[in-house]
Amino acid sequence: MPRLVKPPIADLEAAMGHVFKDRLLLARALTHVSAVASDAARSETYQRLEFLGDRMLGLAISDMLCAAFPQAAEGELSRRLADLVRKESCAEVAVEWGVGPHLKLGDGEAQTGGRKKVAILGDVCEALIAAVFLDAGFDKAREIVAKAWTARMHAPRRPLRDPKTALQEWAQGRGKPTPVYREISRTGPAHAPVFVIAVEVEDLSPVEATGASKRIAEQSAAQAFLEREGVWEKATA
Repeated sequence: MPRLVKPPIADLEAAMGHVFKDRLLLARALTHVSAVASDAARSETYQRLEFLGDRMLGLAISDMLCAAFPQAAEGELSRRLADLVRKESCAEVAVEWGVGPHLKLGDGEAQTGGRKKVAILGDVCEALIAAVFLDAGFDKAREIVAKAWTARMHAPRRPLRDPKTALQEWAQGRGKPTPVYREISRTGPAHAPVFVIAVEVEDLSPVEATGASKRIAEQSAAQAFLEREGVWEKATA
């Protein structure tokens, strides 16, 4: 296996936008539990920092969302928050910061690709946010979060509403009546039925979809309709 070339830690600090006064905090935020010799040394890993950083991130982004979307209802804010703080989003930020080469991992974890694992990168991202908070206070931690998440906040990766709600709003926005859902068929045994549901919008061709319940089939039909009309991007595997 080729030897890992570790870039200067200053590169990571520059990417994050913070130079640590306490480098021990930074070192702990980058240390995986596999790198310590005993359970007693767990305090030297990022686990406690990740716990704190998770809460810090949620608070910072909640504050950002309330400021950026003053007319949004609580449900929409909650959906936006969930998308932004999910582990995959945190891992993406960690990759942008260049965290991987700086991670301190045990040999086994390193050999199995730990530097690229979403779970580890996501946890370390949160740990680094907590480390900034402990090193320089909440305002600095919030600044770090804003720098990394503002663009994401304005370009959500996932739909913020369920398909039926989105389709109803889309139809109403074009002066059309509320979409109508019709059961086309129901097959299969009672314990495992398969429903075929069609959704109809005035002056447009209906779309059919299947599901294990009427609700699931209706949501699938609404999503397929939105994708066909180009309102939502088509889901990819």
